[in-house]
Amino acid sequence: MTDFRLWMIYIALLAAVLWIYVHRQRQREADSLSTLRQAEESGLTEPLSLHPVVDPNICMGSGACTRACPESALGIVRGKANLINPTVCIGHGACAAACPVEAIKLVFGTERRGVDIPYVKPTFETNVSGIYIAGELGGMGLIRKAAEQGQQAMASIARVHSEANQLDVVIVGAGPAGISASLAAMERKLKFVTLEQEDSLGGTVYHYPRNKIVMTQPVSLPLVGKVKMGEVSKESLLEFWQGIVERTRLPITFDERVTRILAVDRGFVVNVGPKEYHCRSLLLAIGRRGTPRKLEVPGEELPKVVYRLVDPEQYRAMRVLVVGGGDSAIEAAVAVASEPGTTVTLSYRGDAFGRVKVKNRERMSEAEQAGRLSVRLRSSVTRIDERQVILDQEGGVIAIENDVIIVCAGGILPTPMLKEIGIRVEKKFGSA
Repeated sequence: MTDFRLWMIYIALLAAVLWIYVHRQRQREADSLSTLRQAEESGLTEPLSLHPVVDPNICMGSGACTRACPESALGIVRGKANLINPTVCIGHGACAAACPVEAIKLVFGTERRGVDIPYVKPTFETNVSGIYIAGELGGMGLIRKAAEQGQQAMASIARVHSEANQLDVVIVGAGPAGISASLAAMERKLKFVTLEQEDSLGGTVYHYPRNKIVMTQPVSLPLVGKVKMGEVSKESLLEFWQGIVERTRLPITFDERVTRILAVDRGFVVNVGPKEYHCRSLLLAIGRRGTPRKLEVPGEELPKVVYRLVDPEQYRAMRVLVVGGGDSAIEAAVAVASEPGTTVTLSYRGDAFGRVKVKNRERMSEAEQAGRLSVRLRSSVTRIDERQVILDQEGGVIAIENDVIIVCAGGILPTPMLKEIGIRVEKKFGSA
């Protein structure tokens, strides 16, 4: 009888554990399905860059990939792993490494939306001998991976000997890939210059709004060693990079925009305005945001027109117009509208905000209901004056008193520049 009771206790405990496990699994699947439906309703079904594709015929639904994903982009739906929040995926790759049955591969683009990716060999050299690409331009936006690629590209460049009157390499860009490559060049005692078109380092991170949280994994850097990081603010990350530059005395030339790249015998001439740099190799460590897309209207050259939001506080008590219909435009409008005394108008030419995150949509609605934000759909800027801006809304002319205009209309990718110097650009439709 005692044995029977023990068996009953064991069975009851096992049943309780099994019930808890099944209940939790069902709750996780319900949460994943809810996230997936929200993404579909918001039109946010297309990943921005490198992302995982799961083969349902192989996937066993272990959930190892979902636990490894740092952005919660993956979830289990109907027993299989799915990309439930595509736009937050940063191409980390931990999911593929964690999958016990190799059911995940990382690809660029989808069947519907192609992504332009320059052709790059395993050595990071393009089809143009002597020109290399590392980091975001090659499709790798993850900070740790970009930094690793910068070092690896420099290892390839170091094998090529330059002439006495040449630099070994010109590095274009001072983001994670460019800084890491520059440190590697210093370590290898190469002759190099690092050019950055902005007035500060950081690359794409430099353009993030203030206090935006950035995630990065531990990274090993030449002359520095292994650095452990996790979730940090934009400011902390830039301070980290700046500290490395100061500690190593890394030479970076700012406000240097490359205007032309000319192939010559055994190397290249890189023009920066009237200056010329002669080099044997060239490393492009620039971002994919390219040149900001402009409105092309009279008055856009006025200094009150900017193309990114850095610090909402600087617009306190001003009359601000934000132009755009994506997440960056809504985030900028809501952030500025939270400043006391600020009057904010959001102008978008479309009928509705389609591809935006649910949270951003909710925050915009809250700001609008509180009277801090005025949203004008089906409107476009036609003229910008010193103290006002003219909008066309459904054929009607509207004049708005204005101090600042923030244009969040995306950027023009540097594809034409790449093609001009002969680099092959491939459009990826869901391929590696």
